[in-house]
Amino acid sequence: MYWKAFLIWLFFMVGAIANGTLRVKVIVPFTGEAIGHIISTVLLCVIILSITWYALPWVAPGTQQQAWATGACWLFLTLAFEFGVGYFISHHTWPEMLADYNVLKGRVWVAVPIITFLAPWWMANMRGLLP
Repeated sequence: MYWKAFLIWLFFMVGAIANGTLRVKVIVPFTGEAIGHIISTVLLCVIILSITWYALPWVAPGTQQQAWATGACWLFLTLAFEFGVGYFISHHTWPEMLADYNVLKGRVWVAVPIITFLAPWWMANMRGLLP
């Protein structure tokens, strides 16, 4: 089950990269940075939930605990990727990377890891896949 969950997570990364490209090339030039950030965040959450909705029967978590474990795995992979690439490849500082999580400054990116964590359990319950 978990290797399938990892493959699904790779689709999230493809969706996230496409979303980031769309944000930079289309959304932000049209709406500005602040609104573009919000639109892009919501769009990525929809992408994650949609992929999860369609792929979860293939992943087939059999219990609530497996659904939660899948979400925890996806959360760990997402944060490791985001902060690993940000720090080691893009050479951003920790304050720069954490700035997107500051909801007091209108940054709503924290919704992405929350949705990533909740998606398997939420979609499995909505689809009636769990006992």
